[in-house]
Amino acid sequence: MGSVMPTIVALIVDMQTKVIDYFRANARDLPWRRAGTSAWGVLLSEVMSHQTPVARVAPIWQEWIRRWPTLADFAAASGDEVLRAWGSLGYPRRALRLLDCARTIVADHGGEVPRDVDTLLSLPGIGAYTARAVACFAYGANVAVVDTNVRRVYARAVEGRFLAQPRAGEIADVAALLPAQDGPVFSAGLMELGALVCTATNPECGSCPLERQCAWVAAGKPAPSEAELKRRKVQKFAGTDRQVRGKIMKVLREAPGPVAQERIDVVWPDAAQLSRALFSLLDDGLATQNADGTFRLPS
Repeated sequence: MGSVMPTIVALIVDMQTKVIDYFRANARDLPWRRAGTSAWGVLLSEVMSHQTPVARVAPIWQEWIRRWPTLADFAAASGDEVLRAWGSLGYPRRALRLLDCARTIVADHGGEVPRDVDTLLSLPGIGAYTARAVACFAYGANVAVVDTNVRRVYARAVEGRFLAQPRAGEIADVAALLPAQDGPVFSAGLMELGALVCTATNPECGSCPLERQCAWVAAGKPAPSEAELKRRKVQKFAGTDRQVRGKIMKVLREAPGPVAQERIDVVWPDAAQLSRALFSLLDDGLATQNADGTFRLPS
């Protein structure tokens, strides 16, 4: 038993070194990673990047930072301004939740994004991942940050599984790998490996610094089981209510004033689905109906 523990520690230290070295040599030049980015900028990047590729996020993030350089500037914006600026990033409720969050930070925290995970979690619209990411990447807190990419790298390198699903205990498991120094760099490195090398469908194992100690590679790169494949849900977009909602939102964003029902009716051929999508936007607070029956973005 005495010889096992040093071996495990050595493997973890080797993994830490390789991931940190990889990140420092290969990190993408994302605008929110540059020196001088505020905690507001980090918070914005994390909210925008959730379920949206960073290539789409980067130019819009830069536009927002130019338009609202501080969180207080953003908190003073109106809902329709924010939704128009959000554009086609998708899941526009994120934009209104972020606005609610910003106003709470101004009211309760003097306009300064909180530093600790628990306080961040108390903010409207902020979940476990975002709270930990902001604490880690904005303030250098040595806390585990687990997203889809980190989850996948851990599943393959440590557990020998090709696919990964969210599970209880995953934050503690990843936290056990954090180095005492450079924890945020290690966390960013795990994310970068998952995004660029240890990808969901075609991992480039030959380019991975962890290949020689990867449990999945050592096991012969076993294919996922049928049960694992069934649990893996791939969301379709074409023909869904989400697509219809996006088309309606585009009309509302681009309109200089209130929009008549007739202009909305032409965006989708299925009247029942169109009506369902429109009413869901009203329920979510993403659209408002005026007394005359026209529609607009919330103010």
